[in-house]
This record gives sequence, C-alpha cells and structure tokens, in this order.
Amino acid sequence: MSTKKDFSGHPTSAQTRTRLGVVAVISVAAVVGVGVALRFLTKSDLWLDEALSVNIAQLPIKEIPDALRQDGAPPLFYFLLHFWIKIFGLSDEAVRSFSGLLAVAALPLAYLAGNRLGGQRNQGRSLGLAALVVLASSPFAIRYATEARMYSLIIFLVFWAYLALRRALESPSLSRLAVVALVTALLLYTQYWSIYLLAVVGIGLIGAIVRSDAVNKNSLRRVLAAIVVGGIVFIPWLPTFFYQLGHTGTPWGEPQVPWSSFADVVIAFAGSETHAEAFLLVVPLLLLPLLGLFGKANGPYEVSLDLRTRPEVRPETVALFATLVLGLTVSWVGGTAFDGRYAAVAFPLMVLVVVFGLTVFASNQVRYSILILVVILGLWGSVRNVNEQRTQAAESAAVIRSESQPGDLVVYCPDQLGPAVSRLLTGVPVREFTFPRFDNPDLINWVDYRQRIDNTNIEEFAQTLVKKSKGKAIFLVDSSAYNYVFGRCSALGAALAKSASAELKQVPSAKVLEGQGVTVFRSL
Repeated sequence: MSTKKDFSGHPTSAQTRTRLGVVAVISVAAVVGVGVALRFLTKSDLWLDEALSVNIAQLPIKEIPDALRQDGAPPLFYFLLHFWIKIFGLSDEAVRSFSGLLAVAALPLAYLAGNRLGGQRNQGRSLGLAALVVLASSPFAIRYATEARMYSLIIFLVFWAYLALRRALESPSLSRLAVVALVTALLLYTQYWSIYLLAVVGIGLIGAIVRSDAVNKNSLRRVLAAIVVGGIVFIPWLPTFFYQLGHTGTPWGEPQVPWSSFADVVIAFAGSETHAEAFLLVVPLLLLPLLGLFGKANGPYEVSLDLRTRPEVRPETVALFATLVLGLTVSWVGGTAFDGRYAAVAFPLMVLVVVFGLTVFASNQVRYSILILVVILGLWGSVRNVNEQRTQAAESAAVIRSESQPGDLVVYCPDQLGPAVSRLLTGVPVREFTFPRFDNPDLINWVDYRQRIDNTNIEEFAQTLVKKSKGKAIFLVDSSAYNYVFGRCSALGAALAKSASAELKQVPSAKVLEGQGVTVFRSL
C-alpha cells in the first residue's frame, strides 16, 4: 500500500488519506458556507459611519472628492460604492452587499496566500485551507462584510498585494511589477493606514537590497521601484490628504498610548470587547504568531523556543507587528484617536501568521484541535453579529414618526447622530438641523470640528431653534457618549426647557454602539 506524509510529516496510508480528505472537504465546505452566509446577514440598521459613507457615495461623482475633503477619507471605496448604488439601489441590504461580495472574494485569495506561505515547507494546501477557514469564520471579517465601509475592500486588496509581491519577488517581469504598482495605488486610495504597511514593506526591501548579492539586488530594486510607481499615482490626491491631515483628524476620540491601542486591535480582530468568546479567541491570536515565529517542535506534545526565529514566516510576522507599531505610534504622537478597525490593513497578515503558527505542533491532534477551536470561537462571535443592533436610529425615527406633526423640528446633538436617523425619516414632513451649525444632517463636516463646537454659544443656539420652530414641537435627538460634546447636548436640552415643556421619549442604551435619546419640547 502506498504511503505519503501528512501535514506533520508522518506517513499515512492511501485509505487513511482518502478518509481524512473527505472529512476535511466536508468540514471546510461547511465552515466556508456558514461564513459566506454570515457575510450577508445582519438585522442592524446603518449606523453613523455607514450612513455617512452611503450619503457621500450617492453624490454626483464630481462632488465626492469635495465631500471627502471635509470627511477625512480617501476616495476609492466611495467611487466604487457610487456605481454599485446606481445599479442596486440604496437599501441597507444593497449597500452592504458590496462589502459582503468583497469579503467573499477575499476567501480564495486567503487560500492562495496560505498556500504560498506553506509551500516553503511542502504544506501549501494545508495552510491554504487553514487560512481559508480562519478567514471564513473570522468575526472581524464578518462584521465588516456586513458594514458599508471600506474595510472589506482593504482586506481583499492586502491579500492581493501579498500574492502580487510574492510573485514579483520570484520573477520580476513587467506584468507582475505592473500589478504590484496597481495594487499599491489602490491601497493608498482606499485607506490611509496602507501608508504604514507600504512603508514597512519598502524598508524591508531596502534592507534586503543592502544584504543581497548583485543578482538579487536587481530583482529587489525592480519590485521596490514598482511600489514607488504606485505611490506616485497617489500624488494627485496629496493636496486633499494634507488638508485632511491638518483640519479633520479624529475629533470623536482621544489619543491612546500604543500598547493600549494594540490591545484594542487584538480584541477587534477577535470580535468585540463585549463578547466573552472574543477574549478566549485573543489567546490563540496572540500565541500562534509568536509560536510560528519562535517555536520548534521537539516531539508530539513538546515545543521549544528558538530566538533566531523561523525564516519562512519572518517577513510576514515582522510586517504585521511593525505596521501596527508604526501606525499606533504615529497616531499617538500625532494626537489622533484610534479604533481597532483601522488596523484592517494588517488583518490579512494576522490570518497568515496565525495559521503558520499551527505548523509548530508535530501532533495532528493538537494542530487540528487548535484550528477547530479558533473556527468555533470565530463563528460563535460572528453569529452574534446577525442580531446585534449598532444604533438606536430606528427607535429614534419611530418616535419622531409617531409623535411629530408637519413642520416640527428635529435637531441632532451632536450632528454625528444625523445621518443614521435622517436616512429613516424619508417622507416625514419635519425640518432637520444639527448641532453646532444647523447643517444638513446627511453629511458631517469634520473640518476644525472642535473649534466650531467651542465657538458655539449653546444658549444662542437654543434661542435660534425656538425661533425657527415657530411654535412647533422640537425633537432633540441627543447622546452624551460622544467625545468632546460631553455636557453640551444636555446643556442644550436644559436651555430648550426654559421656553418649552420637555418630555423624554427614549433613553440612550449603553449596550448599543450608537445609543441615543429623544426628548420632545413643546411650546409652553
């Protein structure tokens, strides 16, 4: 009977391989099937970031760059979503399905990336399948597959960039270098955190050039040149980028020290800080990359550490952690806030180094048990995403629909509540304004945001609202959970109560990402 070596290098019979192969195919198909379905299932209404993205994307194509100038994001996702909306419409399911489709498209790329990483150890197919199921079951990937934001696009592009870079390094033909240049430009036009990843890769290539012989130097230089060419394509957007850098930022939050932000990244990749299973998933997400880099199997159940690191996964692991360290440090020094989703550009590398970490175990039982645990914890957290509400926008809209009369006023404090609620008030004959500048609620102007709030006199704002109401009711949709407006919205409510009777209709929920309350003020 013919024998071959299994995932750990141990001989197996043809019959055993066939049986295990059938089980593996069924298991992988089941995980991928569930993961794909979960990428299109959520009951939540669109929250601020999603509603704002949709509102910008549906503008005439020529107006999108100007809208983004005051928003703070690069344009590629919005351009693509613009054309998607033209075809499929503006429903929640339609706008989110674009991200879902991108998230599904990333799955075969994850398999190919894992295959290439494992190919150095003759474990390409096994690591490819492991990367596939880890990504398919990832609560981070599934969450942002169900959100009308650019994070699924950036995950797709990073997997593509990894494959393009590996191919170009093997054989730097003109066509392969052109792909590297293209995907570099696409990354820059999708998310600014791509700058950190590309900087790390560029520095790594420079270091490799210095250490390499004459033959390899030429190949490495050509790949580095392709990345530079991709960066040059970004030059037309630089004036907008520098304006955003100086005037938008992240006024909704405060800067964090890098190690605190790093904890946010890991818990974001594992799911959510409100979910118990996410804290369990953090353990393999932290340990497996370190074991993959430093670990060495001494027996079926024994692993030792080699501080010289394993060369097969060294570039991926260094790129992962160096990107995070660079990005988090720059955010802290620059005084900008951070959210774990910003690190989506590093997430594909996390997937790859996590599955490579499985190879340190000589025992198939241990390896597959850990992989199954990661998948189960991931799907557990992902199923929650189906039913969890991200916003109370629908509750606020329901109150306004049932309680308002034509001509009543709705004011959003802060204006960040406007896009999600206003989207649900289509056809309701009310007048809508935002604090602090009476702007249209569809968009948020982040330019010098804090200064504009500081310069707003709340008493004068309230008096102006009362005059605009002309005796009609005023619905105050407010939240005290937003940074830098602490106390201001409650002060606005108190100022309105001086000239109108107040009736609380809805209380903000601390369990919802975008909790908000509604108070109705009627003339005395």
